[in-house]
Amino acid sequence: MKFIKYIVLSGLVGIALWSCTDDSLGPVLQKNGGLEITSPATGASWILNDSTDAVFTWNGADYGFAAGTTYTLQMDVAGSNFASPGVLGNVNALTVIVSQDEINNILLAKELEGNVPANIDFRVIASVSPDIANDTSPVRTISITPYPSNVLIPQLQVPGSYQGWSPADSTTAVYSPTSNSQYEGYVYFNIDNAFYKYTVGPSWDTNYGDNGGDGSLDQGGSDIAAGAAGVYKLNANLNQLTHTQLRTDWGLIGSATPGGWDADQNLTYDPVTKKFSITLDLVAGEIKFRANDDWAFNFGDDGNNKTLEYNGANIAVAEAGNYTIDLQIVGVPKYRYAITKN
Repeated sequence: MKFIKYIVLSGLVGIALWSCTDDSLGPVLQKNGGLEITSPATGASWILNDSTDAVFTWNGADYGFAAGTTYTLQMDVAGSNFASPGVLGNVNALTVIVSQDEINNILLAKELEGNVPANIDFRVIASVSPDIANDTSPVRTISITPYPSNVLIPQLQVPGSYQGWSPADSTTAVYSPTSNSQYEGYVYFNIDNAFYKYTVGPSWDTNYGDNGGDGSLDQGGSDIAAGAAGVYKLNANLNQLTHTQLRTDWGLIGSATPGGWDADQNLTYDPVTKKFSITLDLVAGEIKFRANDDWAFNFGDDGNNKTLEYNGANIAVAEAGNYTIDLQIVGVPKYRYAITKN
């Protein structure tokens, strides 16, 4: 009997020790759902105006314990699977209030027509730690009618030694068409070894450089150095405080060109017109634009609307003839091209 008692007692002690050990782990992360947009309602219909704010609310994510959660509210055209979402807020609350004008600018930047209703998807992403997968709410779709206006696309100025260090020069800028604090633009450096910085608006009040030359942006940091003169693809991400630069030479390639898909026909940049161009004989076929004789950065036209997209569809040339081709990417938020038969 004593032997049996010892066995029972030993088992109870083991269970107690196991229980204490389990409790010592602290709060255990559990994704219990709950993240859901509560307003606006599904099926809501908005006609935007420039004098009213839009209010978004949602239920918080439930992780099983009190967590310092950051919520990001995103929007995009319905059915696009948030391929290039506009960001309306990054908050530690369950509400975002945003001007309808900002929503309107995002929609027009996505080339939606004014006074025409469109279905727009919204979602909230909850993040609690870089080591924990984000939680995403169900998509809430509403009908929104934007109003026509001059789109004020967010931009960073790029003052530098190549243009007199003038942050007021709006022609040397990078743009964020979807208002997500990720900026891109093509800038012509007319001198070798130019230096430049990024500024928020046409003043030096908020500016970014790179103290270590390592691709990190530092507020008030050192001038950023470029290389040989030419057209540079510049990217600046104010969310991650990073930047990149790439000198680009552009060419035309495709079955309609003399070199087919095997050799580029080089375009020439004109700093007066701010366009790359070439005049040449083409046959019926297809063309694309690409940088530096490589496919890493190439443009096509998905909508056949003379607006260019990275990795877009081949551009058709209907008939043989002598053509002038223009590529407009410098100093503009939307990249365009023109094909003119001579």
